Amino acid sequence: MSKPSRDRFDDVPRSTGRVGAHRAEAPGMNGWVVLLWSFVAALVLIIAGIFGSLVVMGRISLFPEAAPSAVPTPVETGVVDTSISVMILNGTPEEGLDTQMRDLLINNGWASENVFAGDSSSQDFATTTVFYVSDEDELAAIGLANVLGGAAVQQSDYYSGQTEEGNKQFTVVIGLDRSSSAGETPTP
Repeated sequence: MSKPSRDRFDDVPRSTGRVGAHRAEAPGMNGWVVLLWSFVAALVLIIAGIFGSLVVMGRISLFPEAAPSAVPTPVETGVVDTSISVMILNGTPEEGLDTQMRDLLINNGWASENVFAGDSSSQDFATTTVFYVSDEDELAAIGLANVLGGAAVQQSDYYSGQTEEGNKQFTVVIGLDRSSSAGETPTP
């Protein structure tokens, strides 16, 4: 084996003291500061863990999809068909509402021979309702309800026996919502 060559540092005398940089403790790093920083680090790790698990479980979405814009649904306005006969029944204790509604329909284009008025067997009908029988008459029933100033529309076979053979007929039952003398409106 060859001997290493000598250089200028080989001639430096060896001392018995310390050699190199000596560092003292950092001032201000006492136990409370270390404990505080440990607590903050632990808190950050716990929050990150909870958030990460919620993302993995799907409870939180990092990039939520944009909600579809609310497209307003068109309100069906109905079709006014004055050729369909109308039976008006007063379902309130107030007299004369059936004839007032009959006059309203005649003034809006119905022939007087196609509009019939009378009293209902009950006097506590809650909401004024236009009843129709078949699905194809729904738009005309909505149109009639709009002519009456807003009424409920309902498909029902209950009044189907009152129609003349071959002729369509709507039945309007006037409810307590149109009565001025009715006290409280009972629940239907």
